Amino acid sequence: MRDIIRMIVVLGVMAACGGALLAGVKSGTAAKIEYQQLKFVKGPAIKNILEGCTNDPLVDRFKIKDGEIERSFYVGVFDGKANAVAYETFGKGFGGDIGVMVGVNVEADELLGIGVTTHAETPGLGSRAKDDPSFGAQFKGMSISKPIKVKPDGGEVDAVSGATITSKGVCQGVTDSAEFYTRLKPQIVEQAKAFAK
Repeated sequence: MRDIIRMIVVLGVMAACGGALLAGVKSGTAAKIEYQQLKFVKGPAIKNILEGCTNDPLVDRFKIKDGEIERSFYVGVFDGKANAVAYETFGKGFGGDIGVMVGVNVEADELLGIGVTTHAETPGLGSRAKDDPSFGAQFKGMSISKPIKVKPDGGEVDAVSGATITSKGVCQGVTDSAEFYTRLKPQIVEQAKAFAK
């Protein structure tokens, strides 16, 4: 009986030590993992949208608590003014959620561009929304305050051929993001000022 109790105690101590070690490794590497994901998954879209900025938007970023959600904003400095931000939103595509990075000029409330970050769309069809630069370029100059739609729905965006649902999902994600962008704009502008050069 004593042997069984001793084994249970030893196993309990080992499990507690292992759990503490794993928790320590997780908290110690969380910032590095977040930056690597940012650099390789979201980074290409951010850098493309904020092309020509004089800072590094992957470094110059901030977060704003929006209810239960913490939103990340990436700042672009142009001509010494921190007047551009990029943020991620999501739309519903054919294969599931589509991550869309949205760039906005906060002075004019105009889109600088968009870029698809993550998706589960059909390779060769819906996936072209991420790979085709001409699709994302169509959004440049559009007002963030007006609904953005594909041409078959009365909008201005040419859908990716064979991927209308994906294209609609991207447009819906951008349109939906206008709600929280407008609500958080005073905080966005205030926090972005810290990055002006």
